[in-house]
Amino acid sequence: MDKDALAAWALANGWQTIGGNPSLTKPSSPKEAIVRMLLKATVVTIEVKKPAGKWEKVASEPYGKVEADPEGGPPQGLGLEKIPSLSMLMQENRDRMVFARMTGKG
Repeated sequence: MDKDALAAWALANGWQTIGGNPSLTKPSSPKEAIVRMLLKATVVTIEVKKPAGKWEKVASEPYGKVEADPEGGPPQGLGLEKIPSLSMLMQENRDRMVFARMTGKG
């Protein structure tokens, strides 16, 4: 996957652009990113915000090592499975975005 494909996958799966990066937020604080995807020139990096407010790198891979999931799930080879409750967080972000569109509060 390349930079554009990863960004498109993220935005279609509940991530939103915060500070120029596809990000996931806490349900209790929908404007503050707690997981972000940094799309650099040759690599993609996944970072998680620790309770103290520091970002910690979870994974970093060249685009060539990241493959699309054939069933539309998280890209393979990126280490997203290392983030506890990532699918639940993505679902909560997706649901919040859909609800915001329905009520016009997006």
